[in-house]
Amino acid sequence: MRHYLFVFLLFALSGTSVFAGNPQVSFETNRGNFTIELYPEKAPKTVENFIAYVNSGFYKETIFHRVINNFMIQGGGFTASMEEKETRAPIINESNNGLNNEAGTIAMARTSEPNSATSQFFINLENNQFLNYRDPNPQLIGYCVFGRVTTGIEVIRNIGKTPTANVGPYGDVPRSPVIIHQVKLIK
Repeated sequence: MRHYLFVFLLFALSGTSVFAGNPQVSFETNRGNFTIELYPEKAPKTVENFIAYVNSGFYKETIFHRVINNFMIQGGGFTASMEEKETRAPIINESNNGLNNEAGTIAMARTSEPNSATSQFFINLENNQFLNYRDPNPQLIGYCVFGRVTTGIEVIRNIGKTPTANVGPYGDVPRSPVIIHQVKLIK
């Protein structure tokens, strides 16, 4: 009986994360569905920011607006008519977290300013080592990985093969829109 009580107390004192596991997010698109596991222990502010966008419905009917085969697919900021959505304030870059931009990982998109990420993200199609953290210098700080595709990687790869064109000032825009119908927190 004492053994069971000790185990129960150990779990109770360690918090709910023992039971919760990493959050899962499902994406429903016009090209198929996929699921991503998030890593809040490695990128807490980034995951919190991403989940806030998910829970607010921000990503509904946005598109993957930048697709480069054998590199990455980027989404989370534009509508199908290429109108940029208004976002929340930028977050701090958590790229120095030990996670690398490997095939199937999701990372935050940003401008040349390291702490400029808001809602846009990209999914790596290949191992993109040049995007990893190397140094706190703005040119070497890298892009924050905060999760990984767990199901539907074939959907991601097929999106990566989508023919693209220039649309106004934007390059690598899919000729046929890749629409994100819904993103939901499932765990």
